[in-house]
This record gives sequence, structure tokens and C-alpha cells, in this order.
Amino acid sequence: MSTKKLLVRFAKPYPGWILLTIVLGFSGALFNGISTTLIVPVILRIVGQTVDLKDAPPLLEAIMTPFDEFPENYQLGLMAGGIILTICLKNAANYASSLTSSTLTRRLTSDIRQAGVKLLLDVDIDYYSKMKVGDLINRLGIESGRAASAIRNITKLVILGITLLVFSGILMLLSWQLTIAAVLLLSLVMVVNQYAIIRSKKFGKQLSEISKGYSIAMLETLNGIRLVKSTGNENKEFLRIKGLIQNREKADFKSQANSELIAPLSEVMGISALLGIVFISRSIFSDQISSLSAVLLTYLLLLLRTLPLLSQLNTVRSNFANTSASVSIIADFLDIQNKPFMGSGDVNFKKLEKGIHFNSISFSYPNHDKLILQDVDLYLPRGTTLALVGGSGAGKSTLADLLPRFYDPNTGKITIDDTDLREFNIQSLRQAMGIVSQDTFLFNDSVRNNIAYGTPEADDEEVISAAKRANAYEFIIKLPQGFETTIGDRGVMLSGGQRQRLAIARALLQNPEILILDEATSALDTVSERLVQEAIDDLSRDRTTLVVAHRLSTVQKANQIAVLEQGRVVEVGTHQELLQKGGYYKRLYSMQFGSQGETETNRQQSLVKVSYEMRTRLNSMIGYLLLLIDNSADNSQEKQELLEECYKSAWKILSFVDVFEDIFSLKRNWQLVAAAGESRDEITPEETLKDISKDFRKNTESIMSLLNSLIKQEEDKVKSEDEIVSQAYQSALHLLNELKHFEDNIKA
Repeated sequence: MSTKKLLVRFAKPYPGWILLTIVLGFSGALFNGISTTLIVPVILRIVGQTVDLKDAPPLLEAIMTPFDEFPENYQLGLMAGGIILTICLKNAANYASSLTSSTLTRRLTSDIRQAGVKLLLDVDIDYYSKMKVGDLINRLGIESGRAASAIRNITKLVILGITLLVFSGILMLLSWQLTIAAVLLLSLVMVVNQYAIIRSKKFGKQLSEISKGYSIAMLETLNGIRLVKSTGNENKEFLRIKGLIQNREKADFKSQANSELIAPLSEVMGISALLGIVFISRSIFSDQISSLSAVLLTYLLLLLRTLPLLSQLNTVRSNFANTSASVSIIADFLDIQNKPFMGSGDVNFKKLEKGIHFNSISFSYPNHDKLILQDVDLYLPRGTTLALVGGSGAGKSTLADLLPRFYDPNTGKITIDDTDLREFNIQSLRQAMGIVSQDTFLFNDSVRNNIAYGTPEADDEEVISAAKRANAYEFIIKLPQGFETTIGDRGVMLSGGQRQRLAIARALLQNPEILILDEATSALDTVSERLVQEAIDDLSRDRTTLVVAHRLSTVQKANQIAVLEQGRVVEVGTHQELLQKGGYYKRLYSMQFGSQGETETNRQQSLVKVSYEMRTRLNSMIGYLLLLIDNSADNSQEKQELLEECYKSAWKILSFVDVFEDIFSLKRNWQLVAAAGESRDEITPEETLKDISKDFRKNTESIMSLLNSLIKQEEDKVKSEDEIVSQAYQSALHLLNELKHFEDNIKA
């Protein structure tokens, strides 16, 4: 999309506003010219000088003649009133023009951003693989605003152009000779300013590029803050972003310095041109100076009023040049011709009756020659589960992405009940699918709203039922505000297993016809995997399910398992059938379950990790409590911050206690029997583990209650603040002793 097309596209819905802005600008210019023309003759009459209009230009005579029809005593007052009236009308027109111009700019900015958001929601996923999110946010934010400013500057240029034409016309009518001389002299001003305008365009491009780099770097750093901190690169990232900020500040300064130079330069050269006009007028009208003094003074006053308009014109031209780069960026951003869009069919998807057929599918990613999938032919009957297994890069996730039409195959087709996917309305098709992937996305919102995201009309009972079926209800009700707890950006306040269970609850509530599970348990520890797998089994029961799996223990109950290698299907069958074949699947199985003690070791490592995390939180909390006991806080605000940090640590410890209770749930529902021959031996005696867990929860909840009363200033009147802090400290020490007892049992 060209810049011109962009301007036409967004200006087209507002012809009335644009015309009104121009008409008001013209009216203001006309009233400005009339009032300026009247000022000199009136002043001369006020000071007692006679104004001879016999040799005056027709324009001045036409303006003054109507006043001659009134008595001489009233003429002066009427002229003064006329000047005031025209000035008032000029300012009213300019004020209204400014308001309409601002309104037009705001609407244009809103339209540009809405068009950008709509495009980002409609464009294919492949577009995001090539674009950086920081760049997109920069375009929607900064660049959209600058582009709208450029469009507003065009309106200003039109109004200033009209005003200058009106003034030029009046000047020509007063003296064409002086006007020609003025144009020649003032054109030098335009030539000099043109250099500054060219530089302004250059600085505008630099500013856009630096702003884009800053937005990208900032967003990447915030998204990867855990990696930054875990690798100790805070100072490195700070220096990198600091450099971008400083570069942007320098570019902004250069741009501003260049723009601010235009006005004083225009003024100096304009006044010089004005003085030149005075000398020229003296030469041209040397014989008529006395009789044409009113005309010359009027001409010079009009010319003097024209000079600031020229300065404004140059400033607006500079601003437009500075922001024109943003117009080009937004024009390219909103151009749908250079972006991939997935076509949508006319058939609304209603229900799956027979099954899904991957019919001789081959696929390569856009702009890549290598085939990721080659001649894949699989059939998934309704109500059954098809599992895709294989090594990394075998094409499992790619095949799963083709089903909701994130991409279309190069050759072959996918059919549902013998109907090509491309014939279905894409939105109705995707709404019939539930997708749970390894990288679960949660909004920075309440637990309830995250579960109900795909089904916003669901009531509380349905949300609770979905949470229970997903094995999520028990940990949700233990959160500070239960289902109304805000879980942070991408669910950062929850563990990986908890986030997955919320995603499963969301899919359960949606009740999809077709379910896609893309390595939903691959990043979880043993305990979390079992709870999530139990929820997945409930979710996929009697549902048409496509499973992408790395851990073979999660797909052994599938109706059929397809083994992929380098984009080809090499084996298909049930778990037992594939083991009996002794092929690629059996080799994968042997690698994962070759050691009988492997699963037991993984479970023990998970418990050691939980223990380490609990100890870290406990030590932090004890340190904060000691500072409170020693009255080390300098003021009440610092004391409040210490209390809040203690509370956060306690809340995190409580989430670790949930892991122990998850183990009891697994004991009851799974009896801790591994799918590939795990041992039934227990790490610690069950009763001991239960006692430890109960004591952990009791003491942690007690600490949280004590701290919460202090934070909300609801402390018991019987106990002092110091006593409450001391009691919390003793409970924390008791927790530390119990943790040591727990660790001893693990080692045993």
C-alpha cells in the first residue's frame, strides 16, 4: 500500500470533517485578511490624517466605500467595530478549525490502530514467525500516532496554503509589483528551509528505527526476565537498553534542534525580505509616497502578518517530513497484499460424524524448500485417539498444526467426514476444537476468567465442575482468593502442572468435538505429570483426539499410534502391536524405560527440588522476620514491605505443600504404579509423609494468618505486634525443623 493510498483510505470516511476543516480555515484566512486591511486606514483616521482613496487599489476602495454611506461621526466607530468583528470571526473560525482538525486526527489514529489490531488478528500464524512482537507493538503505538500526526500536518498544510493564497491575492490586488518582488525575496527563505526539511525527514527515519529497536529489546528482556536473572545478565541487558535509550534521546535532540531552527531562521530572513520590500517600494512609488502612504502601510502590515504564516508553513513541512517515515511504515504494515491470510470456506462446521482423514499430506513451511511432512496418510475415526510419536523434528507438531488450519498442506488434503477442511468456515472449525499444548498461555486475570475464556457465558457451577474434572479444584480453592485469584502474567504465580490443569479445565468447559494435545505433559515433573495425565484421560474420553507425545507412557492407551520419522509415517498400530513388531517404536520405548529405577529416581529428584525450593523460601522468610524482631526497618513503609515479602514467601511454601497432597491423591487413584514397570516401593512411610504434610500446612496457614492480620492492621488487641511477629518466627523455625525431618526421610 502506497502512502497516498493510506491517506485516501483513512480520509475517505470523513469527507465532511475534512471539508469543514478546510472551509473554516478559508474563512479564518479571509477574515484575517479583511481585518488586517482595515487596520491602517482606521488608525490613520484616528490620529487625524486624511486617507485619500482616489489612487488606492480597487480592493482597498471596495472595503472602505461602504463606510462612506454612514455619517462621518459614525464612520470611525463602525470601522473599529468592523475590525473587532472580523478579528472575532477569524479567531472563532480558527478555533473551530483547530477542534475539527484535532477530532479528525484522533479518529484517524483510532481507525489506524483498529485496522492494525484487526489485521493482526486475521493474519496467518506464519506472519508472526517472521515478525518481532516488539516491532508490532511499536507500530501499533508510536508509529500509528506519528502517522496520524503526519495526516494532521497535511490538513494544516492545506489550511496554511489557503491562508497564504488569500493573503497573496490581497497583496496582489494592493500592488502586483511589490508582490512579485516579495515572492522573489521570500523564495530564498523557502530554499534555505528546504535543506532543514530534508534533514528533518532523515532524522525522522532514524527516530523510527531506534524506537523500533528499543521496543523490541525491552519486550524481549521482560519476556525473558527469568533467563536474564538466572544467567546473571541484568547489567548486560541494562547497558544494551541504556545505549538504545541514549541513542533515541540523541536522535530526538537532533530532530528537535533541526525543527526549532526553522522558525528563527525564517524570522530573520523574513524581516530582511520585509526591509528589502520597503526599499523597493520607495523606489517604485517615490513620486506617490505621500498619497499612497495608507496603501503602502497596509501592504507592509499584510506582508508582516504573512511572514509568521510562512514560518508556520515551513515548521509544518518539517514536522510532516519528520513523521512521513511513519506513514510509510504504517502503510506497509496495513498492506494486506504482502501478508499471508488463510482463506475461509462457506460451510459451517456442526458435528463430526465419521472421522478425520489426513489424505497423502506433504508440507513445507512458507519460503522453505525442505519438506517437513511427506505423503502422510492417516485416518482418525470419531471418538478414538490417534497418538503421534517420534524423535524431535519428525513432524509431529507440524501435522497437529495442520488440523486447525494454522497452515495448509502443499499437496494432499485433510477431510472431516469427506469434506475438505478448506470448505469449512475457519472460525466455526476452530471453535469446535480444543487445543492443549506444552506452552500453555494464561492471561494476567483471575483463575475463573482463564478457565472460561473459550466459553465466557459459562456459569460458576460449570467452571467449578470443569476445574474438578481437571484435578485443579483442590489447588484453586487454596489460593488466596480462590477462583478470583489473579495469577500474574502468563500464570507466573502457578506451577507448570497447575497451569496445564487450568488449560485442561478450559478445554473441558469448551467441550470440543475434536481435541488436540501437543506434548501437554512433556515439561512436567513426575507428580504433576500424573495429575495432568489423569485430567487428560477424562478430557479425551469418548472424544476424537489427536495426541502429540514425547513420553510414551502417556499414549499407551491410544486406539492407534503413528510413529513418524523425518516426516514420514513408518509404523501404525496399538501399543502392544508396535512392541511385537520390534521396530522403531520398540527402540523408542526401550530408551525411555530401559532402567527400572529411572522413574523412582525422577520422583525422588522432584521431591528434592521441592524441598530445596521450600528451604529457600523459608530462609528468606526467617530473615525478614528477624529484621522485624530487631526493629531494623527505618520506617512504617519499609516494615510493611517486609511483612508483604514474608507473606509472599509463605504463600509460595503453601503451593509446595500442594505437591505433597498431590502425592496422596496419586496414591489413592493411581497407587503409584508406573506404566512401564515402576516399583511400588515408597520413598517414605505414607503415614509419616501425611503427618509432615499436615504439619506444613497447619503452620504455614498459621503464619499467613498472623502476617495477614499485621498487613491489614487487624492485629489482636490482646497481643502486641512484636508478639505476633515472634509467634510467626517460631512457627517458621518449626517448619524448618520439619523440613529437615522430611529431607532425612528422602535420603533414607
